[in-house]
Amino acid sequence: MKYFIISGEPSGDLHGSKLIKGIFKSDPKAKIAFWGGDLMEKAGGKLLTHYNELAFMGFIEVLLNIFKILKNFKKCKKDILNFNPDKIIYIDYPGFNLRMCKWAKKRGYRNYYYISPQVWAWKEKRAEIIKKYIDEFYVVLPFEKNYFKKKHNINSNYFGHPLIDDIENFEPQLISFNKKPIISILPGSRKQEIKKILNKVIDVCKYFPEFQFVIAGVKHIDSKIYNNIISKSDSKIEIIYDNTYSLLKSSKLAIVTSGTATLETALLNIPQMVCYVTNPVNIFLAKLLVKIKFISLVNLIFDKKVINEFIQSDVNISNIKNEINSLLGEKGSRIKEEYKSLRRSLGTKGVSERISAHIVNS
Repeated sequence: MKYFIISGEPSGDLHGSKLIKGIFKSDPKAKIAFWGGDLMEKAGGKLLTHYNELAFMGFIEVLLNIFKILKNFKKCKKDILNFNPDKIIYIDYPGFNLRMCKWAKKRGYRNYYYISPQVWAWKEKRAEIIKKYIDEFYVVLPFEKNYFKKKHNINSNYFGHPLIDDIENFEPQLISFNKKPIISILPGSRKQEIKKILNKVIDVCKYFPEFQFVIAGVKHIDSKIYNNIISKSDSKIEIIYDNTYSLLKSSKLAIVTSGTATLETALLNIPQMVCYVTNPVNIFLAKLLVKIKFISLVNLIFDKKVINEFIQSDVNISNIKNEINSLLGEKGSRIKEEYKSLRRSLGTKGVSERISAHIVNS
C-alpha cells in the first residue's frame, strides 16, 4: 500500500520516523511519501517538504506568515494527488492537518490521525472535524481516550505514549564538564522561543558557580543564536547539540520549556521546573481561549501541580534561584516519587509498532 504522512515539526518527525519503521515491518512493500524531516527520511520514506518550511508558532507568527501557509496547503494537495496514497497519516500539527483532512476525505482518501490535537485545552470545535473526517484516531495521553468518548462520542485508540519506546531503548552516555554537577537548560526547538527563554534564564547561572549549566541545543538552529545569548552571561555555559537524553540523564535538574520535553524529563527521572516566555499578545489571547490549569504535560496528566510552572514575568532570577535550591533538596526527591506513577500510566514498550500495525491492518 501507499502511505502519505504529514508532520510539521521536530517532534512529529521523530514520531513519524518510528511509524515509518513500523509500517515497513507490517507492510514490507509499502511506499511512503511524506512532509517531515531528516529522521523520517532516514527511516526510508521519500521527503517532499521539510518541516523547516512549515513550523510557525503562536497567533502572531501565523498571521505574519499567512501567505506562505496558504501556499503550503496548495503544494500539499498537489503532492497528495500526484502520489495518490491508500492512506494519509496526520501527525499532530492540527492547524494544518485538520484542514488538510477535510479536503482529503471529500476526495475519498482514508484518514488516520496520530497524536490528538489538544482540544481539551482549546478549540474544542476541532473535535467535530475529527469525528466527521478521521477514520482512525490515535491518542497518546492516558486521559484522552475517556475524554473523547464521553465528551464527543469519538472512538479512539490508545496504545500508550511513544516516548516509552525512546526511553526504554535509550543507552545513556554520561556527560561531564570539569567534574561539576550539571543543570541542563532545554529552551525548545523554535528560534523565537529559544531567544525568549534563554535571555530570561541565562542570568541565573552566575549564582550557582558550583554547577555547570548546559544548553540542550538543536542543530537545525543556527549556533550563533545560542552563542550570542551566552556571550551576555558572566558564566561559562556549554551547549550540547541533539543529545538531550544523555544531557538530562547526566543532570541534577533541568529548566525546561513546556511541551513534550517536560514529559521526556520526567520519564528520565530528572527533577524540573518549567519556564515559558512568548509574545505578550499570544499570552493575552491564550488566557482568553485556553481552558487548562497547567501548561506542562506532567501536571496535565497528574491533574495537579507536581512541578512548578513559571510563565512570562514569573520567569525571573528570584523565582528560578529559589526553585533550583528547592529541587536540589527534598522537593527533588518528592518529584521523583511522583514520576513513578506517571511512567506506569504511559504503557509498555512497543507503542509505535502497535500503532503502525493498526494503521496497516485497519
